[in-house]
Parts: sequence; structure tokens; C-alpha cells
Amino acid sequence: MSNGAENPAPPVVLRGDLQAPTGPVAAPRQRADALRNRAQILSAAEALFTATPHPRGVTMEQIAKAAGVGRATLYRSFPDPSAVAMALLDEHEKRLQGQMIYGPPPLGPGAPPGERLAAFYMAYLDLLRRHLPLALGAETGPARYETGAYGFWRLHVRTLLTAGGVQDPDALADIALGPLAPELYHHQLKTLGIPHERIVQALVLSARRLLNPTPP
Repeated sequence: MSNGAENPAPPVVLRGDLQAPTGPVAAPRQRADALRNRAQILSAAEALFTATPHPRGVTMEQIAKAAGVGRATLYRSFPDPSAVAMALLDEHEKRLQGQMIYGPPPLGPGAPPGERLAAFYMAYLDLLRRHLPLALGAETGPARYETGAYGFWRLHVRTLLTAGGVQDPDALADIALGPLAPELYHHQLKTLGIPHERIVQALVLSARRLLNPTPP
């Protein structure tokens, strides 16, 4: 018969098991901190881009200071100011994309190609009017054509051109998107002093003539 000294002690692993949740709990907390930091950065950056007369002059140091985070924290999420602006603009563009896919005509499906293109021009120019500093800060030069959003706009316009029977929609799609470049809109609006409403009217007329060349 064994004595009490020979009875094995409770395995240490049981105590470890009680402490095991400590590891997995840290990861969700870190993710929550990262999401909070990102929201804080984006909110402060949007105010900063909107307030400055030169959006492309905004620096990472200014964004970090406005957001109340360290530069290391900022750089873990974004490589440069244009990436911050692009993330902000992306949120606004996604809403417009949803309206184009699921919304009512003429912006959404169900209207003739010319009317849908005209509605797209109106909607995108309205987005530029409300968020021009972000667009100028994010879409600089060739970077404009490398964004996923531009690929979406191009596919949409190409589809409308094809449906409207336009020759060589591949070549014409980018030309049709050219008037929506933020730099051009800024030049027309701020340098030339052309009112937003006139720019909209000109592009709506252009869309209808492009896809409805013969008057009714």
C-alpha cells in the first residue's frame, strides 16, 4: 500500500491551463488598439487635409501630432501622407460604388448608357467638390491610375461605352475619365473660376452626346 509521500503532486500543467487565456486575450486587445489608432489617425488627417490650402504639403509629422499618436504608430499603418489621404478617399468612393451597383437608376442599373454616364459624372464631381483636398492629396500623377478605385471607374465607363456601341471602348474609357482628374477639377474651379454647376453641365452634355450622338 502506498504512503502519502508517494502520491504524486497535482500536475503543474493544471496551473498553466488556468493562465492559458492570458495569451489569446492579448491579440484582440492589440487589434482593438490598432483599430482605435487608425480611426484616430484618419479623423485627424481628414481635418488636416481639409484645413490646409496645400494638401500635398501635409507631412507625416503633422498627421501624427494632430492625431495624438507617435510617428512609429503612424508609420505602422501608413507609409506616407498620400496613403493616409487615399484611405480616407477610399471610404467615400466605396459609398459611391455601392450606389452605382445597387442604387436606383440612372446612377444604378436600369437606365440608358448615356444617362448612366451623365449620372456618374454628376456623382463623381459632387464627391470631388466635397472631398477635393483628399483627392489632391491621394491621387498624384501616375498613382491615380494604379488605385483599385480607378480600375472600378474604368470598368464601369468601358461597360457603358460598349453598351452604347462606341468604337474602341478600351481606348476611349480613359479619355472619358480624364475630365474627372482632381487636378483638372481644381484648375477649372479655383484657377479659372468656373462654377461647379457649369462643369457638371458641360460633362453631362458631353456624356449624352458621346452615347446618344443622334438627337431624338
